[in-house]
Formats: sequence, C-alpha cells, structure tokens
Amino acid sequence: MPADLAVIGLGPLGLPLAQAAVRAGIPTLGYDPGRAPATGQPTAERLDSGALSPADLRRMLAGGFHTTTDPAELGRVRTAVICAPTPRSAHGPLDLGQVTEAARVLATRLRPHTTVILESPVPPGTTEDTLRPLLEQGSGLRAGTDFHLAYAPSRLDPGSRSHSHSNTPQVIGGLTPACTESAAAFYARLTEKVVRARGLREAETVQLLETNYRHVNIALVNEMAVLCHELNVDLWDVVRCAETKPFGFQAFRPGPGVGGHAVPQELAGPPHLVRPLRMVELAQQINDHMPAYVVQRAAALLNEHGKSARAARVLLLGVTYKPDLADQQGSPAREIALRLTDLGASVSYHDPLVPSWSVLERPVPRAESLYEAAADADLTILLQQHRTYDLQGLSVKAQLLLDTRGAAPPGAAQRL
Repeated sequence: MPADLAVIGLGPLGLPLAQAAVRAGIPTLGYDPGRAPATGQPTAERLDSGALSPADLRRMLAGGFHTTTDPAELGRVRTAVICAPTPRSAHGPLDLGQVTEAARVLATRLRPHTTVILESPVPPGTTEDTLRPLLEQGSGLRAGTDFHLAYAPSRLDPGSRSHSHSNTPQVIGGLTPACTESAAAFYARLTEKVVRARGLREAETVQLLETNYRHVNIALVNEMAVLCHELNVDLWDVVRCAETKPFGFQAFRPGPGVGGHAVPQELAGPPHLVRPLRMVELAQQINDHMPAYVVQRAAALLNEHGKSARAARVLLLGVTYKPDLADQQGSPAREIALRLTDLGASVSYHDPLVPSWSVLERPVPRAESLYEAAADADLTILLQQHRTYDLQGLSVKAQLLLDTRGAAPPGAAQRL
C-alpha cells in the first residue's frame, strides 16, 4: 500500500502522530521493529502502548494505517518522522540509541527530496551533529541540498480532550530555510498553526525549555505541599485562590511524583557542551523525593489511627502516570508500592485501565470490587484520579483515604 508518510517509532509519540495523519487523510506507514508484527495485519492489541485506546487504534487501522518490518518501504515516502523514545540512561543523559538506530535504517533507503523530521526529545545540537551525519553517510545524499532535515518538538498532551495536534501550534526548525518550509508544509496538514524557529537548535531548545518548565513548576508546588502540611495550611485552597490572578501565575498542583515520557534534562547540549542546569537538578531531586514523602505520610496517618504500616492492608488507586490514560511510563506508583512493601505492608491496587500490574516482576493483587477492597483496606491511597472514581463514595467506604491529587471533596479525605 503506498504511503506519503512514514512514522518511525510506534510509541507514545509516534502513534498519536500517525493517528493525526490518518485523520487528515495522509496515507501513513508505521515502522517499529520492536512493535510491528513480522507478518499479517497488525491488531490494536499488538500496537497498544497506552498512548491511544484500543478503539482509536482500530479506527486508525480501518482508515488505512499499516505497519511494516520491511525497511525497504521507507524509501517510498515523501516525509519520514522519527519518533523513537529517548529514555534517561543509567548515567543520567538521554539515551539516543533508538534514534540513531532509526536514522541508520532510514539512511540506506533515503531518496532525494524526502523530508526527514525528528520529533524525539533530544539535547540541542543532536539533529545536526548526530542525525545529519548518519543520514548523509548512509544515503550518500547531502542534507539541505538533496533532502530536507528539520526538528519539531513534540507538544503532545496525552489523553487530553481539549488539546490535539489540530489545535496545538507546531514549532518547526530546519537546517536551511527550505528545510523549514518543507517541514512546515507537512505539519500545516495536521495543525491550524505552524511556528517557525530560527533553526534546528532553537527548535530543539524549545522542547528542552517546555519540559523543564513543567518539572520545575511541579517541584515548586510539591515543595509547597510539604511546607503547607507542616504549617497546617490547605495548599489546595491556596492554589485555588492564587490561580484567580489574571497575570504572572499559572496553576500547577502537587502529586505523588512526576511521570510521563518527557524527562527533565539537566544537560543542555551535546557532550562537548555540557552545562548542568542547576534549577532542573534541584527540581528533579524534589520530585524524585515525592514517592518517599507519600509513604511517610501514609505511615504517619496509620499511626495516628493506632495502626502500624507493618502488616497494614494498603490499597493503591490508579497506577498510571496520567488520569484516564493506560500509560504507566514513569508512574510513581511502582516506587510507592515497593516502599510500602519494604515497610511490611500488604499492597493491592485498583485501576480500571490496568488489568494486571507487577513491581520488580512480582504481581500485585488486583482488587476486583473497588468498594469492598476500600472497606477492607486499612488505608486507601489515591495516586491517580481516573474519572470513573467516585471519591465521595470512596471516602464513605474507605477506613482511611489519603488523596495525593486533591481530587476528593474537602473534608472527605486526608490531602497530600
């Protein structure tokens, strides 16, 4: 089946992009050796990454989206977008291994006049200093002359009902002005507004700034949560009042940790231009401490009611990183479950989107009857506020309810 677009990497970045392209009527091919089946038409279950619902995936397949493990098909498209994940490596920096692998595979099939766009989160300079040489050496073509090369920071808000590709402006930065315009022409088919950056590094740094902005502000409000608890101040009321200010303030809310695929980057540049961002380092330390703080609050709450964390029955509600989304990437639930288990607690969970769950390869018991499980547990901890949860009803059933999201009605639960 002919395709105009190849999306390389069918994870939380690539699948939503492919979905938007299919909706726009663009014949789209998905390439991801780690996910696409070797033979036969892919199923929604095989593609499921938690980024889209099975129903969304089935609609994409019905709309003509198809996947392949044959890299030769990459040579038949006009636009190729690399959406490979860049997880944090064991030593701290982002791991670019899957991006470079995608570039090598694409390079040997790259045709003249193709537009290559990188969407993966990367340090500034990666597109020009790492991706460009791989593409040129593997293809024998020159970027900016024989093919177009650009960077487009992913601005996806997973699971959002109000922000999609169509109404979220897309930033574009190309190696040359012609590269920028070619990438802009592609994204103009998906979104109402395209914003042109001065170049590749500026576009890459947009992603760096937006990601770190989120983490730094969440860290601020997380630290405020700890302080306000010590001062016996209702932080949630403080935020409610502060967000009425029409300028100079954007509301963020605390939680048990920060999940998602856009990890904070302390290293603002390639290895030869490493410069730690001290504020981001501190923000990450604060956010990384939140699971331990939740467990500390849980143990204290049990003690206040004459119970010990040892042998306590603790029910965790919502183990995904975002409400109403099955994606568990970076969810603090795993660390919280592990710390509770280390204290001797008996941990179970409930999540309407997660049929089975394991921590360190050990299955965690799943509560089938939510209200019965909450009534039986010594402590119920809300980690994620899926819309199916009736927190007023849960507060009546639960012996103790710790709300880490400020979602329960005032007075119905202990808040973080």
